[in-house]
Amino acid sequence: MGVFAHPDDESLLAGGVLAQHHAAGARTAVVTATWAATSRRAPELADALAVLGGRSSAPARLRRRPQPRLGPRRCRTPRRRPLDEAVGHLVAHIREFQPHIVVGHDALGQLTGHPDHRRTRQITLLAVEAAGLPHLYPDAGEPWQPTALYAATHPESGVGLLGPLLHSVGKTVFAAPNAYVTTTVDVSPWAAQKWDAILAHSSEVARARPLPGLLARLPEAERDEIIRTEFFTRLSSVPTTGDPHRLIV
Repeated sequence: MGVFAHPDDESLLAGGVLAQHHAAGARTAVVTATWAATSRRAPELADALAVLGGRSSAPARLRRRPQPRLGPRRCRTPRRRPLDEAVGHLVAHIREFQPHIVVGHDALGQLTGHPDHRRTRQITLLAVEAAGLPHLYPDAGEPWQPTALYAATHPESGVGLLGPLLHSVGKTVFAAPNAYVTTTVDVSPWAAQKWDAILAHSSEVARARPLPGLLARLPEAERDEIIRTEFFTRLSSVPTTGDPHRLIV
């Protein structure tokens, strides 16, 4: 199960791993914190998830209703929802879907330090632990404890072409120390599928500053170099068997 702040985060940060797991026969799901069923991004998110996992992937939200509109693109963010309410909402999704692995944002809020990413990470950390405790959120379903929690991230050595690309539109780049990364996944076999999922977010592809739009205007070879590797940090201390740094089925 992926838990991300915005539509397109799932494709950019973990699209290869989601496609990999689906190809291996695993169930996959995505919880997206900020979107509205009536927004133009809702069908884009559904299309992207269909590319990555077909019917086994479905979006869910960490909010119930949009905030009163302050502009053409404004919606309620996880920062504006009471923390306990948002955690309980995610606990219910975890207990219903019963994932073994949960993937979310890193502590930096990814390369650009987006506050929605950081808030969604906080919600995810609390919910993954709470989901296995029967005395917490008893009305959210039977307890279920995921085996592992991973944060999608970018190490300093893995920023590569992304650094200049983001700097070109005035964005600050926050990369994690190399030692922070526990798992590096070559998703080359699923890179084309991942790219199709990114392209499904067509409203972001059409814009100049969002990463989908920046990637769409790169030469294919440079774009493939960026999207073919995904980096993660294992955060969960839940005991597990086998290699704890192996993020594959």
